[in-house]
Amino acid sequence: MTNEEIRPAAAADVPAVKAVTDAAYHHYVERIGVVPAPMEADHAANVAEGKVYVTGDPVVGLVVVEAFADHLFLDSIAVRPDAHGTGVGRRLLGFVDAHARALGLPEVRLYTNAMMWENQEIYPKYGYEVVERRVDGPYDRIHYRKKLLRRVS
Repeated sequence: MTNEEIRPAAAADVPAVKAVTDAAYHHYVERIGVVPAPMEADHAANVAEGKVYVTGDPVVGLVVVEAFADHLFLDSIAVRPDAHGTGVGRRLLGFVDAHARALGLPEVRLYTNAMMWENQEIYPKYGYEVVERRVDGPYDRIHYRKKLLRRVS
């Protein structure tokens, strides 16, 4: 990867955001029987609203986050398949934690499809705990949270 920076996505990044998201999630379509929600997101609107952060030049990874009063919601994390195993996902998850702390939020929340079993192995390694399993429309989702420790200055 040529660029370690994680930066807010710009309008010019929208095609790359769509391409990376599609590449990261496409293999799940057959497994779960529906198109994963991140593939159907309005990427241009998410970028315009400041919810998307990207890394790499060209873009190899991204996160979509939304701040709420009591948590930061990690809506999507996507890494181009050819960049798997290079630490991009780990850096993006670290960024999400740091972003939540910078906003003064005590936890990060996310969910993953129950059929995305790889994620159920990954998230606990980064401090996420299962909160509940719930069906939302066509999606069988496992909800996670990660309580952030306050850093002492």
